[in-house]
Amino acid sequence: MFVPLLDLKAQYNLIKDEIKEAIERVFGHQRFILGPEVKELEERISNYCGTKYATGVSSGTDALLLALMSIGIKPGDEIITSTYTFFATGGSIYRLGAIPVFVDIDKKTYNMDPSKIEEKITGKTKALIPVHLFGQMCQMDPIMEIAEKYELKVIEDAAQSIGALYYKRKAGTMGDMGCFSFFPSKNLGACGDGGMIVTNDRELSERLEILRNHGANPRYYHSTVGGNFRLDTIQAAILLVKLKYLDTWSEGRRKNAEFYNNRFTGTDVITPYVEEYNYSIYNQYVIRVKDRDRLFKYLQSEGIGCEIYYPVPLHIQECFSFLGYKKGDLQVAEQAAEETLAIPVYTELTDEQKDCVIDKILNFYKGGLL
Repeated sequence: MFVPLLDLKAQYNLIKDEIKEAIERVFGHQRFILGPEVKELEERISNYCGTKYATGVSSGTDALLLALMSIGIKPGDEIITSTYTFFATGGSIYRLGAIPVFVDIDKKTYNMDPSKIEEKITGKTKALIPVHLFGQMCQMDPIMEIAEKYELKVIEDAAQSIGALYYKRKAGTMGDMGCFSFFPSKNLGACGDGGMIVTNDRELSERLEILRNHGANPRYYHSTVGGNFRLDTIQAAILLVKLKYLDTWSEGRRKNAEFYNNRFTGTDVITPYVEEYNYSIYNQYVIRVKDRDRLFKYLQSEGIGCEIYYPVPLHIQECFSFLGYKKGDLQVAEQAAEETLAIPVYTELTDEQKDCVIDKILNFYKGGLL
């Protein structure tokens, strides 16, 4: 049986008529740039998250970049973040000439370890970027306490965690800003790139709106240099349709995760650990296993979709070699990069498909394939 890591066609088939109608409305009014659907989506996302403001942008990566621009990050400034994350987190810092300072992760949750932050703070530190990885939020209370103590801004990288909860508080709402990605594979995915920044700070919100449109205010008058970071109206229209189903889809992923957890109980497969005060949306379901690379190749050969998130932590990526990190500096992340594997968890998975995935993994070990 072939089981893809993600089946977007299965999702689309359930809502395709609504998607087509939404796209037709955009073609009807022809306002393709910052049309009414963008504003409506911003209002609905802010209501969904419980923030005062939301700004639609061109991607999750640009959300991070724009958030950093809005707080005036300059060359030489230091930003502390996790080493175990998608490249955009560190890359956005570097693009502004700032210096990413990487910290290790918690072994169980794979999120940034708050106990490792304070030792990395210097006089050049301007902000923290906690990453809510795989759909689970970081330990935000200690992170916010550190930020307050040292007067640092906090930008939540919530690209993988829209709707996730930490003590009933939603991802993206605890820091100065929260950044979301609408990349097609996300729980709330567009049909292309898209992103959103949420905040409770009116001044930051106004600055974000100006910066996303080349720094113009009013049009053709520029007191600052921004960029073209606008969310396409068509993507906003599509996301408005999908937003109605987001919680249902996330709950479907949680049920699939529970199915896996139950079947893997008593085996050598280490299942995702979720803190009791957290609500994970399982953007990915990541297991920890022995001989991960051979299992990865075996599952691929058997038609089981899987992926390694992420094989090389940021601190030992070649492009960041100038920072002086070496292998062994952040060992928890390095070990996770060698042992973790994501398997299918999307809502539309059938029990038969999940059983197939589980059986293949367990057979790999029981059958002497290790």
